[in-house]
Amino acid sequence: MTPYGKTAQNAIAAMSLMAEVYHDDPPVRLSSLQIAEERKLMKPVVAKVLTVLSQAGLVTGSPGPNGGYRLTKSPDLISLFDICIQFDRLEESLNCPFGKEWCGNGPQCPLHDELKALRENTNRFLQENTLALFRTNKEEVS
Repeated sequence: MTPYGKTAQNAIAAMSLMAEVYHDDPPVRLSSLQIAEERKLMKPVVAKVLTVLSQAGLVTGSPGPNGGYRLTKSPDLISLFDICIQFDRLEESLNCPFGKEWCGNGPQCPLHDELKALRENTNRFLQENTLALFRTNKEEVS
């Protein structure tokens, strides 16, 4: 079970592979096909998430035989929240089970306080954990 949607999960899978091989000089680039095969994802899904992540400035891509994608900054500077927020509206991910007209328009539903705490804990978890968790050479992580 993950606290984010399937597309965000696929984005984390793709970016975690780039974090595993991250090296800045010279930069290591991976093709969308390499990422798809390694993470057992469909190539169109990987292409889609990489496009969004590129537009967000989290990855950069270069075409050609020596091209591919790489992280724009060190894995320890990219949180899981930075990735998930591109695909999920995390502030609205846990809605009132009684419908949108209940909470905020009268008395709180019986689950309100616990759902609010769950949302806050989820966001804190995503903000506090970075792609550095996926580095294969942990001693390089600052």
